[in-house]
Amino acid sequence: MKTKKLLASACIAAAFLTTPVSFAAEKAKVAVSQIVEHPALDATRQGILDGLKTLGYEDGKNLDFTFQTAQGNPAIAVQIARQFVGESPDVLVGIATPTAQALVSSTKTIPVVFTAVTDPVGAKLIKNMDKPDANVTGLSDLSPVAQHLALAKELLPEMTTIGVVYNPGEANAVTLVELLREAAKDQGIKVVEGTALKSADVQSAAQVVAAQSDAIYAPTDNTVASAIDGLVNAANQAKKPVIGGATSYIPNGAVAALGFDYYQIGVQTADYVAALLKGKSPADLPARVATGSDLAVNLKAAQKLGISVPDSIMKRATSVEK
Repeated sequence: MKTKKLLASACIAAAFLTTPVSFAAEKAKVAVSQIVEHPALDATRQGILDGLKTLGYEDGKNLDFTFQTAQGNPAIAVQIARQFVGESPDVLVGIATPTAQALVSSTKTIPVVFTAVTDPVGAKLIKNMDKPDANVTGLSDLSPVAQHLALAKELLPEMTTIGVVYNPGEANAVTLVELLREAAKDQGIKVVEGTALKSADVQSAAQVVAAQSDAIYAPTDNTVASAIDGLVNAANQAKKPVIGGATSYIPNGAVAALGFDYYQIGVQTADYVAALLKGKSPADLPARVATGSDLAVNLKAAQKLGISVPDSIMKRATSVEK
């Protein structure tokens, strides 16, 4: 009889850890900090919200979902982090590297989930992907930069130079440009670099770079993403195509893009958040690179520049804008 009672108690305890908090007296509290509002990161946030609903956590019912954006300013990201920590949520979520860094620096006890972060180890969010530190884990969106360069070369076989604009103050952007340099060196392509410390600088930097390049590479740099229209405009004026590191750049005029579906990254992030709400420790949830990638083509943008998109690209495209 004693053994049966122990088994029954264990079953009840297990059920408590795996049951959504609708059975609890208080709502689960999730606070989300996002570095800037642009389509990819907004889609990530919506994916988190929808993913949590699918997993039994609905905002306004058994979930208190709080969101703030840092408007592209790391200093504001730090202020938001301190405010959120003071409110003691159950889980903190940092969308993009600067906001994730601010959250991780502000608490050693509240679980933090990072997402849409290029290089979490390089950004010093964690020391090891397989064994995250203490209260931090999450998803990387490390771009397949070598594939992006190969796509540009496939689109423009005679390409010898590629331009890139990035914010050297963003750890994720620095990592991406380093990967671009390595891939370009292997393929004998020259990289022309321009820097933009804020969104307002992107278009002017792109104008300089476009004049010296055969194509422009738009990485998943938050500063660039928030000013992608300016970058595309500068490239169009120079009659140069934009190759995107995110498919969200396609509606803005990028000719081709290979990247993640950021809504799905959000949905995958929700799995981490839900596991933590159910009692899991971040240290027990290995960080990983998000799964899935899409190849998108903008035929209208290509035609505007007089570029014929090869059949080899069209056959692989998962979406085509005409």
